[in-house]
Amino acid sequence: MRRRASLVLLAVAVFLAALSPLLRWYAYPRLAKIPPNQYQEMVLEAKDATLVDYSTLQPKKVDKVTIVQTLKGNVEASKEIEASAGKDVVVWDTLSYIMGPDGKMVSQIPERYIFDAHSQDPVHATGEMVDGDPVKREGIEFKWPFFTEPRDYLYFDAQTRSSSPIHYVGPRKFKGMDVYYYEQTVPWTKVALPKKMPIEGIDPATFEQVTGTSMWYTVKAMFWVDPVTGAPVNAEQQIQQEMRGGSIAGSAPDGKLTVFAGDVKIREDYSDATVALVKSNRTKVLALHTYAPIGLAAAGLVLFGLALWLEARGRRPEEDQAVQGQPFSA
Repeated sequence: MRRRASLVLLAVAVFLAALSPLLRWYAYPRLAKIPPNQYQEMVLEAKDATLVDYSTLQPKKVDKVTIVQTLKGNVEASKEIEASAGKDVVVWDTLSYIMGPDGKMVSQIPERYIFDAHSQDPVHATGEMVDGDPVKREGIEFKWPFFTEPRDYLYFDAQTRSSSPIHYVGPRKFKGMDVYYYEQTVPWTKVALPKKMPIEGIDPATFEQVTGTSMWYTVKAMFWVDPVTGAPVNAEQQIQQEMRGGSIAGSAPDGKLTVFAGDVKIREDYSDATVALVKSNRTKVLALHTYAPIGLAAAGLVLFGLALWLEARGRRPEEDQAVQGQPFSA
């Protein structure tokens, strides 16, 4: 009976030992991916900011500028692109809706971001755009890869439609989480006007040609990233926008008219919700990548040892009986 039990335990131990690397090296790379139907809303605020009054074209201090960012996974579009790309693809349709202190729209910028569901590498396909302008992203945007490394990455800036390094600064603590901190500074760059603004009759395509005025932008972007899921748990952007020269800004000091200047941060309630969500997803990823494979391997070793112990216990009575059956000799 003991021998039969030891054989069963040995078989289970071998099964668990084989399942452990299978789960880690086969199942995890296929199961760890961004779902195509994700939906998320985020509210950011810039308090004590500077915002241009478009009725007078004069900058003024305001209590708060609010940015509502919505992110919606486009399942139908991802299926169409997957058919030709031959891999799991996620399509995010996002909208940044900027409101002044009176709740009225300042501008709104839509984006379509297409990327590999597993690696977060960009996938180039028809429809990839920022504010209606076709783009070809390089590097990451919105999210870092699973098991983010403590190194620099290439990060896409939507305003400039270009990518540049975002630098790993070091480890940090944020609301009890161990995270990686990254910084990117985009120098003053000439950018396009948003296609939707609170001024009637402005055609962004011909704005500079007609007025001789151009839009410029710079930002210092800061991200606190969970290294397991690659999801930012906090973000902050110190943004400045100016109109320069021409009939609109030419009479301003130095020919520069501040359009916006402020420190944009995630609103506290959305920050707490983001941390809770990332912690939950972090546990799921670690369970698949680390906890379950190690647990299966450990259980296999324990059962293997138990099987050997039962086998030894089963052999001992037979050996004793053999010794007792031998004749005594002086």
